[in-house]
Amino acid sequence: MKIGARILKTGIAVALSLYIAHLLDLPSPSFAGIAAAFAIQPSIYRSFQSIIDQFQANIIGAFFAILFTLLFTNNSIIIGFTVMIVIGITIKLKIESTIPLAVVTVIAIMETPGEQFIEFGLIRFGTVLLGVVSAFLVNLAFFPPKYEAKLYYQIVDTTEDIIKWIRINTRNASGHIELKEEIEKMKDRLVKLDQLFSFYKEERNRFERKGKQYAKTRKLVLFRQMLVTTTQAYDTLKRLHRLENEVHCMPQSFQDLIKTELDTLSSSHEQLLLQFVGKIKSHVPVMDEKVSYQDSELLREYIEQYKSENEQQLQEATQLFPLVSMVLEYRSHLGHLEKLLDSFQTYHTDDNEVEVEGKD
Repeated sequence: MKIGARILKTGIAVALSLYIAHLLDLPSPSFAGIAAAFAIQPSIYRSFQSIIDQFQANIIGAFFAILFTLLFTNNSIIIGFTVMIVIGITIKLKIESTIPLAVVTVIAIMETPGEQFIEFGLIRFGTVLLGVVSAFLVNLAFFPPKYEAKLYYQIVDTTEDIIKWIRINTRNASGHIELKEEIEKMKDRLVKLDQLFSFYKEERNRFERKGKQYAKTRKLVLFRQMLVTTTQAYDTLKRLHRLENEVHCMPQSFQDLIKTELDTLSSSHEQLLLQFVGKIKSHVPVMDEKVSYQDSELLREYIEQYKSENEQQLQEATQLFPLVSMVLEYRSHLGHLEKLLDSFQTYHTDDNEVEVEGKD
């Protein structure tokens, strides 16, 4: 079992909150541990935002818990009704992520027995907040996320797998069902990449020094284009898989052009990713700028199929239009990625270090 940084941080936050609660001799220290487990976040910015939202939700939960207990009683029906009210308010305020902790606060306070209800209730409210603060401090101090390295390596790994299957498919060596399963897995990986990019974007926007924000913003644009290009490669593979029978029905010359074009684009894609981290020389042209949409040999060959008098061949060519379009779009995204990379490495020589020392 692999234990990641977030699992470690959760354990440390729970331990810290329980230790402080015992040190302060607070009743029911377990509430601090529960709150710490709920409050841990995957990024420093989200942790900061979480502590603000959790504080609001806990204030709401504590207020209604004390109010309803004083006005009515603390039987199970009233507790359930109070929970419903608190959930409704948190949803209205668009802080739905705080619902679990707000509910914990309500239950912790309303189950407090005795005449000193308000005093014990406020202590339990403070115990819950102790857990939230502990989680924030741990998130701030331990295992700061290196999203740039993680994002780069995951883009590379996903791209390499997509390219591998493109090459296998164009050589008629892939099993239809096996490739379909791999495509579904890649889709999930792309969703996770988008989420990871959003974490990286948040950290960059909030915690970078102002003097370097312009260079960092351009690097952010570069990463965004990397992700877009990888997604385009995935879409091309998916379309290639869906239309593989139609491709096989086309003349061998057209099939060879598809394979050659995709091999060229795949190789260019790999080179650009290596160029980004300085593993190959920068400013070395990768894409052939002279080859435009109109000059593409693949497009010319495809257009020739429309001139065919064979009705079946014409129909097959029509069905392949989405694939040809995908391949040309893939070329366009790679060309744009190369321009962004060349521009960044030209104008930000002092800020173009890429933090990818390890996969973490």
